[in-house]
Amino acid sequence: MGTAATLMSSALATNSPAQASTKIRVGSLTLPVFAPIIVNIMKAQKFDTKNGFEAEVQVYPSFSSYYAGLATGEIDTLIGGPTYFQKLRLEGVPLQIVATGATLADLVIITKDPAIKSLADLKGKQLAADMGSGQFQILSIYAKSKKMDLAKDTTLVNANFAVARAQLAAGRVDAAMIIEPIATMMMKDDPSLKIIFNANDGWKEIAGTTGWELVYAMREDTIKKAPDAPKKFVAALADVTKYLRSDPDGADKIAVETVKLPPGILKEAVLAKRWDFDAKPAWDATERKSIWDTFERAVAAGFHPKLPDEAIIYAP
Repeated sequence: MGTAATLMSSALATNSPAQASTKIRVGSLTLPVFAPIIVNIMKAQKFDTKNGFEAEVQVYPSFSSYYAGLATGEIDTLIGGPTYFQKLRLEGVPLQIVATGATLADLVIITKDPAIKSLADLKGKQLAADMGSGQFQILSIYAKSKKMDLAKDTTLVNANFAVARAQLAAGRVDAAMIIEPIATMMMKDDPSLKIIFNANDGWKEIAGTTGWELVYAMREDTIKKAPDAPKKFVAALADVTKYLRSDPDGADKIAVETVKLPPGILKEAVLAKRWDFDAKPAWDATERKSIWDTFERAVAAGFHPKLPDEAIIYAP
């Protein structure tokens, strides 16, 4: 009788919710960008535990250390540029894209020069841009479709988003490649600034569909250990999508408290449909086709030597 009770007690302990819950290590950043805001909303609203896992957040001070965390297996998943994941996969990093994330709507070119009204008007001008970023690859792909070579037709000033903001504010460049919510903060500070290019509009023009600035990738060894991890994680991301759209005030409050954004900035960017988060399963036919199209365009533009293997996009 004692032995039976012990076995029953052991079985109950093994099946307790706390022990059965999957743990997913999620990469984040100290910057006020998509990565920390999305995971902070997920944790604050308990969308992780609602969907049967616990998100353990690992914060990194830079993009290089952030991606290195995924490459080395220190974390299980993070949000990043599809062409950057293409690069990592080609280099042998065992990752698979599991979900869409941010549309290209938050990638913009900003200027205060009234004579600059389009990307074509940047010929002969100075453009501050993070040339090592996936965003710059997207911008370059669009420019090349318009017979414009940014490296030859503009004077590029290599600068991360914060430095690009400062360069434009100081008048040292004519325009800057910026992402949200930094763009909204800049235009709040200086109403003379204007957006002359939105990457989402540009991508629809050349591809006929929504493009993805950021998607979620997960390590293959994580998926092997927890085969249900992708679906659980995507379900939580879908909850974040719904929350952002239904309660931008609540999302704004979380961003203020966690990444110290000024009040109202995230809400304004969301309502303007520039800070557009739309998490969908990457294995859905439409999303898979869109992501693969980005890979093909990156190869055609010379950013990568070849396409990755098809397993880069997870399929249940």
